[in-house]
Order: sequence, then structure tokens, then C-alpha cells
Amino acid sequence: MHSEEGYIHLQNGGRLWYRRLGSGTAVPLLTLHGGPGSGYDYLEPLEKLAKDRPVILYDQLGCGKSDRPDDRSLWRLGHFLRELVEVRSALGLQEVHLFGQSWGGMLAIEYMLTQPQGVASLILADSCASMPQLKKEIKRLRSQLPEKIIATLEHFEATGDFRNPEYREAVGQFYKRHVCRLSAMPDCLRRSAENLRNNPVYQTMNGPNELVITGNLKEWDRTDQLAKLSVPTLILAGRYDEITPACSETLHQGIADSQIVIFEESSHLPHIEEEEKYLHVVSGFLSQADSKPVP
Repeated sequence: MHSEEGYIHLQNGGRLWYRRLGSGTAVPLLTLHGGPGSGYDYLEPLEKLAKDRPVILYDQLGCGKSDRPDDRSLWRLGHFLRELVEVRSALGLQEVHLFGQSWGGMLAIEYMLTQPQGVASLILADSCASMPQLKKEIKRLRSQLPEKIIATLEHFEATGDFRNPEYREAVGQFYKRHVCRLSAMPDCLRRSAENLRNNPVYQTMNGPNELVITGNLKEWDRTDQLAKLSVPTLILAGRYDEITPACSETLHQGIADSQIVIFEESSHLPHIEEEEKYLHVVSGFLSQADSKPVP
């Protein structure tokens, strides 16, 4: 399979690492990773879609193999929106299917609201239209944890001691339920977890962890603008997802003629937890969208 790696030089400074796989003639798939700050690694299962079309993955600025400037003023949604525009231009992606997972889905929504040309379809995976809704859903999920774990979370959050090993272990219990339910962490996910460790992009935009959202995305909400999205859209989520099926249903209700699929054995990473089924669903959707005119 054809494989190409390199760097994109951003206009305002910094290099983005990218990988392009496959040389098929179908419309390319451009992926936006989550975090913010996780890097592309955990999306590696999507590379198997490159049999029929090019698949492009890249590390957003501040993580993975891309440059990591020491400037927290960069870590705003507007920067990553401009970055996406430059990626398409630099790689000559006149037509794309756009895939966004978690934070990447939020970025994809923001991008689509600019009415870009050449987007054949949109896949919003384990994502949401509203951070306030997500915060309410996470509060509901954590209330279902064992009382001892809840008490530990509340104790250390009250003192702001987010790095305490006991607190991290309690947060880990939430992650095992609602981020990845596999007994062993695959290597691609381990690498993304390392990218997120003490990552200033994540800390600035999200907060100290998935349970405490204090970053500059905390009030982001595009629920009332979803009707403006008019390309074929597939919405994906795990039954036990931290970004819950309720968040996915908000997307589904807001985007006309969208499709929604819930993976019953998964949490936040069904592309890893139920890989074969997931790739079958996504491949079928892309093939269907290929047959329609690109706006």
C-alpha cells in the first residue's frame, strides 16, 4: 500500500506531521483526532479503510510528531480551524470525506459551519454539539460510580490535587467504564495516552481530565446551528461512551437526514473496541456517499 509521510509548514509558524495511505481513486478520508492533544496514533485502525481511497491522518500542533510550541495562547479553537484549512490546501485535498472523533468532531462541526467546498460527507464519532450537555452527562455517569470512588474524586477535586496517585486511580475507574472497556490497552492507544500526559493543549482547552472540564471549550455549544450542516452525515458512538448516546442523539436530531449507529459493546473508542464492525459501517457509509455529488 502506498504510504507518504511528511510535514506541513503552517503560515504562522510550526510544522504539522501527516501520513497519507493508499492510492485508490475514491474520495479521500481526512481524519481529525481528539484530545485536544491526543495525536493521530489511536486512530490507526482507520488506516485499514485505505484499500479504496487515500486516508490522511495528521497530528495537530502541540502533540505527537508535530511541533510543540510553548505558547498557550495558541490553544484556541480558531487556531485549529485555520490549521485544518491549511492542511487541505497543502495536501491538495479538493474533495474529502471528513472524519472527526471526540474533540475532532467538534472541530469538524465548527469547520462545516464555515460552508467549505468539496466536503463529500461528515462522520462525527463519539462527539457532541454542546459542552454544557456533555458536562451534565459526565456528571450523571460519575454519579453511578461506587460511593468510595465518588468520595475519592470529590476529596481531591476540592483541594485541586489532580496528580495524586489515589485520585488518578479513581479517575481510571471512570475511564475503564466510559473511555475504553478493553482489558488490555492497544499500543496505538497507549501512545495517544502518552501524548496527553501533562499536555498543555489538553489542559488549556479541556482541563485536568475528562471529569473536570475547566478549559476554554467549556461553554462551546453549536446545538442551535446544526441545521446548517447539509452534507451526508454519519454519527457514531458507543453505548457506554463518556460522550453519551444522548449527545449523539442531539446531533442526529439537529442534522437533517443524518444516520446514527450505536455500538453496543463499546465506550468512547468503538473503532478500537469493535473494530471489525466499525470499519464495515464506516466503509459502507463512505461508499454510499461516494455516489452522490460533492457540494
